[in-house]
Amino acid sequence: MKAIGFKTSLPIEEKESFIEFETVKPVASGHDLLVKIDAISVNPVDFKVRQSAAKDTVLETPKIIGWDAVGIVQAVGEKVSLFEVGDPVYYAGDITKQGSNAEYQVIDERIVGRKPKSLSIEEAAVIPLTALTAWEILFDRIRINAEKDKGKSILIIGGAGGVGSIAIQLAKKIAGLTVIATASRPETIEWCKQQGADFVVDHKNLIAAVKDAGFETVDFILDFVDTNAYWDTMVELIKPQGHIASITGSSEPVLLNKLKSKSVSFSWELMYTRSMYQTEDMIEQHHILNKVADLLDEGVLKTTLNVTLNGLTADNLKKAHELLESGKTIGKIAIKY
Repeated sequence: MKAIGFKTSLPIEEKESFIEFETVKPVASGHDLLVKIDAISVNPVDFKVRQSAAKDTVLETPKIIGWDAVGIVQAVGEKVSLFEVGDPVYYAGDITKQGSNAEYQVIDERIVGRKPKSLSIEEAAVIPLTALTAWEILFDRIRINAEKDKGKSILIIGGAGGVGSIAIQLAKKIAGLTVIATASRPETIEWCKQQGADFVVDHKNLIAAVKDAGFETVDFILDFVDTNAYWDTMVELIKPQGHIASITGSSEPVLLNKLKSKSVSFSWELMYTRSMYQTEDMIEQHHILNKVADLLDEGVLKTTLNVTLNGLTADNLKKAHELLESGKTIGKIAIKY
């Protein structure tokens, strides 16, 4: 099968930052599905792994990355019970396994959902990783309850990005929250409003902007940009007994002691935790993806696709990574095979 990968971590403008090559088609066993991939999308995790996975070394075999994918089940392992050959599926992958930047991939059925019927392959390909991340951070980490928390306020830092775009929709349409999203350019402000944000505020002077919008403090904060850069701002803006959650990691210790006087909770979210550790509730990602597919098919949620590239090529992956690394992408980028 054809695949795209890299042997060493290079700047994206370098010729061999991605290379095309032929490799053996994988075989499904156990809970695995063998999927013929029709479309993928790229996420910030893609370029972060590309930049670090083979730093200062040259791999013997090219590393295949990529996680979001849509395709058709071609074969199933002996333990598979959720899908059959011929089923259209979508999924966000497993960071410990071979990625989706290839013609075929094996993937555990417990982290796979049925492809939304109403969406094209490229519209569906951009959903899994960001939807799982947003769903888990809202409903598994903060444990927002639509009945108990309806009408409460949530600040989403990074509203126009991939995760922010779907998080706005879930927070507004499923949780019933009052959504404040950050954006600064006219096109990103408009995008956040299209996703359902009640207020869009400038991240450059966030405390003043949130207060100008009429909020002294907010019940919940989601950080999709930079935990440390926004830490003191989040500490000031969070309501006593509120909850802050982040996906961005931290290069230095997070000063949790600053939350003590307000009795504020803090959570990390990593979409790969369930698959990486084979948690007892790993199948929850299958259920979440199916719920999201239903919501998309019912028109409650909408795709966050904004750019489509055509063809599984090294050049297209380079273009997608360049766009992401610019930090100015709006919504999601898909590559249709």
